[in-house]
Amino acid sequence: MSTIILLTVTGLGLGALYFLVASGLSLIYGLMGVLNFAHGSFLTLGAFIGWQAAQALGAGGWGVFLISLAVGAATGAVFAALTERILIRPLYQRHIEQVLVTVGLSLASVALFEGIWGTDPSFITGPAWLKETTDILGARIPNDRFVAILAAALVLGGLLLFLKKSRYGMIIRAGVENRSMVTALGIDVRKAFTLVFTIGGAAAGMGGVLASHYFGYVSPLLGGSLLIFAFIVTVIGGLGSLTGAALASVAVGILQQFANFYWGVGDFVVVLLLAAVLLARPAGLMGKAVTA
Repeated sequence: MSTIILLTVTGLGLGALYFLVASGLSLIYGLMGVLNFAHGSFLTLGAFIGWQAAQALGAGGWGVFLISLAVGAATGAVFAALTERILIRPLYQRHIEQVLVTVGLSLASVALFEGIWGTDPSFITGPAWLKETTDILGARIPNDRFVAILAAALVLGGLLLFLKKSRYGMIIRAGVENRSMVTALGIDVRKAFTLVFTIGGAAAGMGGVLASHYFGYVSPLLGGSLLIFAFIVTVIGGLGSLTGAALASVAVGILQQFANFYWGVGDFVVVLLLAAVLLARPAGLMGKAVTA
């Protein structure tokens, strides 16, 4: 029983990291139709800058940890906003060029990060409590998993409130449904595009800091490894659906943990799940089917 609890909670923690990356991917594709392959770079840069901020302040306390989270989120937000303004905005409705540019940025950023911070992993020091465990019915759960789950829940709740209650949230939701109608009403939807990129980058940057504590290190390849599963989560949940991304993150994280523990084939099982969902429901669990 303790093993099942441990795998379930650690799977939820891993799924929380996937969601923090997938939420931005889902928003960006849902409004803008942009498959952003550079999204992992937002996560990696946020993790590195957050780590350096913690190092400068003296890593170890909760205050420093929270500051590093804020710095990581701000870094991801700024990098994402600049990416949209400089690289993506001139290429709207040119999907092949968008893919090439974001793939190119992803590869170039990894080389840049390796040049600045080196290719070896940099190990993370955080609050002592994060390295400890909590006993739940005999299962010793690493505390950093609870922090990741809490952060993902807060991000999901904040994004849903923003989309449903704020003016820009309503513009974004309307743009997802009918972008041309929003433009015809005289609303500058480009500001919403930049805002969506910024929000997605902030979530990814925060996820980068949390991922560095989850895995115990930060490296130039951290974002790329998480981006693969974030894309899988986004597709399974339904492109453009935040709730779908959240549900898919939970399913993928837990399934991956159980399959890795019992059979050592977690990644393969996740790919099988992706194939099964696409065959049974091509639009994803909560995506809208496209009619001819």
